[in-house]
Amino acid sequence: MSPAPQYLSGRILLALPGMFDPRFVHAVIAMCVHDEKGALGIDVSRQHESLRFRAVLEEAGVDPGQAPDVPVHIGGPVEPQRGFVLHSTDWGGHGTIHVGKLWALSFSTDVLRAIAEGRGPTKWLFALGYTGWGQGQLEGELRHHGWHAAGGHGEVLFDPAPDQRWKAAWRAEGIDPALLASETGRA
Repeated sequence: MSPAPQYLSGRILLALPGMFDPRFVHAVIAMCVHDEKGALGIDVSRQHESLRFRAVLEEAGVDPGQAPDVPVHIGGPVEPQRGFVLHSTDWGGHGTIHVGKLWALSFSTDVLRAIAEGRGPTKWLFALGYTGWGQGQLEGELRHHGWHAAGGHGEVLFDPAPDQRWKAAWRAEGIDPALLASETGRA
């Protein structure tokens, strides 16, 4: 009998040095769903150069109100026109998935309105797109030097600057990222 699968919802995926896909170099992915059907995560390490949150609210027909004009994250290459709010667990509404006790993911306009009205989650980021894997695909990438499945270090999702999250997540794992090799050895 084979062991039960190790699903990664509530953990963070860190791209290993030498990542085979240039879209994910130094990526930090907050894993929100991982089950027998596949996986979905939000990349928190990249931002759009010029797209801002208040512009997204206006485009969605939501009065920006009290919403800060923060950069929009590039959540991943899948459905790049679809918006997600990755946030602290102190808010929930229609379309919210609580991912353990560390973070939640919302994808309805309810959370956008709540943020604009100043009654949304205390910590959040808005991303367009997501990172997705089909059935068994992520497990294969984990076996072939692509990703490290880190703990659920929620503090690295919101507090460090996006370009510092990869290093911060490795440090939270107790690993100095400067010591990581870009190639694996062969025995």
